[in-house]
Order: sequence, then structure tokens, then C-alpha cells
Amino acid sequence: MQATADERLRALGLTLPAITQPRGTFRAYVISGSMLYLSGKGAPLREDAAVVPKVGAEVSVEQARAYAQEIGLYLLALMKEALGDLGRVQRVVKVFGMVNATPHFTSHTEVVNGCSDLLVAVLGERGEHARSAIGVGSLPKGFAVEIEAVVEFA
Repeated sequence: MQATADERLRALGLTLPAITQPRGTFRAYVISGSMLYLSGKGAPLREDAAVVPKVGAEVSVEQARAYAQEIGLYLLALMKEALGDLGRVQRVVKVFGMVNATPHFTSHTEVVNGCSDLLVAVLGERGEHARSAIGVGSLPKGFAVEIEAVVEFA
């Protein structure tokens, strides 16, 4: 018998975070038919964006990867809130990751792997997805990483 997503989370020593309300005129997720669209979530939470550390300079690949994993946990929490049970996830269809990086940074995929690896660890084959990972010049609130996802469910 295969472990459930909740059992896998416990085995990994991870807990889903509390959901917070978006700070704007949008929803954290939208359901259309059998598709769940998850809005972009950023990390780390920073109130002061006066000095924005960049991945590839002040933020290491390892730290940015940990931020991407943190976002992956939040996306799983949104899935659970929207669907009531992670067992309803048929497939994570697409993940789109943005990395607030220096102009010459090239390890975007290694950063976003923090989220991708977590989704597969928790959901198994259902967590395997298509993906884009890009570098950007800035992100809201000075986030180092922002990730959004599209999920098919039953």
C-alpha cells in the first residue's frame, strides 16, 4: 500500500503552514473545471524592501533553494485547502519559478528544484510536472523566489 501525501509529509518531518489572505485584489487560488490555479507565492517574507538581496550575490543557491521548498510547502497547503485532501491531486501540471537574481546568475533551475523535489517527494508521480525557471530583476516585497503552479484534480 502506497503512503498518502500526509504520511509522506510526516515522514519528512514537515508540516503544512497556515494559509494567509492575499495582500491585493486577487485570490490565492482559482478552480476552473478540474484545474486548480495557484497564485504566485514568494519567500522570504520581508516587510522592508529598501535593500533587496539578490540570489547569486547576498543569497546563496542553497538558501534560495530552501525558500523554494518553503514555497512548495505553502502551495501544498493551498492545494489541501482548495481540494480538502491532497489525495484529490491527479497531477501537478506546471510549475513556474522566478528567481530574483544577479544578471550573470545561471542556476535558476537548481533554486526551483527546491519546490519541484518537494512536490515529487510528497505526491510521488503525481507531483512530476512541466516547469519553467527564470531570472528576474525584481520581485514583489523583495522576494528572492516566487513560484506559481497549475494542478489537475479529481
